[in-house]
Amino acid sequence: MKFYTTITQELNYAHMDNKLEKKDFYYDLPKHLIAQQPIAQRDGSRLMHLCRKTGAVTHKMFKDIKSLLNAGDCIVINDSKVIPARLVGKGETGTADVEMLLHERMSDNTWSVLVNPGRKAQVGNKLTFGEGRLTATVTEIIEDGLRLVTLEHEGDFEPLLEEIGEMPLPHYIEEKQEDTSRYNTVYAKHEGSVAAPTAGLHFTTELLEEIQAHGVKIARVTLHVGIGTFRPVKEDDITKHHMHSEYCRIEPEVADLINTTKQNGGRIIAIGTTSCRTIESRADDAGKVQSGSGKTDIFIYPSYKFKIMDGLLTNFHLPESTLIMLVSAFAGRDATLSAYKEAVAQEYRFFSYGDAMLLV
Repeated sequence: MKFYTTITQELNYAHMDNKLEKKDFYYDLPKHLIAQQPIAQRDGSRLMHLCRKTGAVTHKMFKDIKSLLNAGDCIVINDSKVIPARLVGKGETGTADVEMLLHERMSDNTWSVLVNPGRKAQVGNKLTFGEGRLTATVTEIIEDGLRLVTLEHEGDFEPLLEEIGEMPLPHYIEEKQEDTSRYNTVYAKHEGSVAAPTAGLHFTTELLEEIQAHGVKIARVTLHVGIGTFRPVKEDDITKHHMHSEYCRIEPEVADLINTTKQNGGRIIAIGTTSCRTIESRADDAGKVQSGSGKTDIFIYPSYKFKIMDGLLTNFHLPESTLIMLVSAFAGRDATLSAYKEAVAQEYRFFSYGDAMLLV
């Protein structure tokens, strides 16, 4: 089933008299506030609560999040798992280093990938990794600089990738990571992401159990985060920005849980922007989530009219990114930037390993 998100977006955006530009989502961030390592205890991070009705900001610890949730609510988590998708090897001549980032599996041995430097990955070129145990032959150059490659490898692919691959950490994480397992959530299950759904990194198994005991339901969806999460918005007119498509899935029982929660007056709270994009992609005009799987390229920015989501848990995102635009669509641009200014003043930790913000 294909997600016709381009049409859906057009139908669910209000008219904008004054179009917003990329610069309208900029804020100053001191470099020392960019978290380089995960905090010792997952739920030991800080939590900012931004009230959507009043714009009031309060400061809490993440482990206290259940006090902001009500019995009858439903949180929506993305159970995609990050794979060690970064491979460093040799180009055609066997001398120059080349880096390949696995993007999407197209068939058993065919992947779309990003190669740096791109000149080392012309059609017909063969790249080698793990001292020759894995080779990638470029078969086609496709959109946005991606390549299609055919892989040949010794033994089973997944164990080999675990051995020779590296976690594709964002460029702003410059310190060596001792425990890369912290770049996955405790509930990660379905392999396929090249970046973590970072809002979920704060949860422990025990905290999730406490939340459920509080009467809150947990709905699991899957969206495999692609390389689009690393790419900046280049167009000044944000409406011209093109999102990469990403695979996502909602099972029938999950759609039923979300819809029943709404019918019973409970709130749907997305854990992260990926969960938000998944449920909004699969919502119909009547405000019900439809089960199914396929690709979504939905881009949510101010003037978007939300159909399902009542709350959002998210980390603090890069200036001028599609993610801060999504948060601004939900909370309002002025309220969002004001909250970010407060987070800087209070020295919150930013980005993937940083602190969190709950908007309800």
